[in-house]
Amino acid sequence: MKSLFEQFGGTYRKENDYVIPNLEMPDIANFEIGIYGQRHLYFLQYCRRVAYINLLTSGNLNEYLVEVDKQAQERFCEIVKQLKTAQGITEQMKADSFMEWVKKMNCIRQQAEEIILNELIYI
Repeated sequence: MKSLFEQFGGTYRKENDYVIPNLEMPDIANFEIGIYGQRHLYFLQYCRRVAYINLLTSGNLNEYLVEVDKQAQERFCEIVKQLKTAQGITEQMKADSFMEWVKKMNCIRQQAEEIILNELIYI
């Protein structure tokens, strides 16, 4: 009778007197996890332990974190663009009053960051 591991396509190798499963770690060199993915990883590790372990043991953790990071980056840019339009911040304002423009843009970036953290990262 085959083990559950063998039923799902797993194989074993024999070393000395032990039978060891042939397991391969996913190639993590292809994954670049940004700041949002790293924050979500921390959240999973400490607040959603079961979800973290499931993703880790299935080998999908890195792909999942890259996707979360990508979605967060896209959403961040979208929110910044919407807030700039809503508050009337233009390139002309940047040319006329640079420090005022910087102040408003910093405020918009902070707002967008809070929205991203609450919508996508810490859920």
